[in-house]
Amino acid sequence: MKSMTLRLSDEIAAELDAVARVDGTTVADQVRSAIEDRIAARRADEEFQARRRKALEENKAALERLAR
Repeated sequence: MKSMTLRLSDEIAAELDAVARVDGTTVADQVRSAIEDRIAARRADEEFQARRRKALEENKAALERLAR
């Protein structure tokens, strides 16, 4: 598992802490869940997928050159 540092405003940090306490979870669990939800939403977002495909195609040639 990768460790990360996240900077939040005091207000958001306090609200996140309150949500975690009410839900009976940790702040880390809340953050992981929010990130998982965001990634799932991006996977279902056609505009995002179109940009992903374009970026993949644009980088394909450079990545193939690096493989030589």
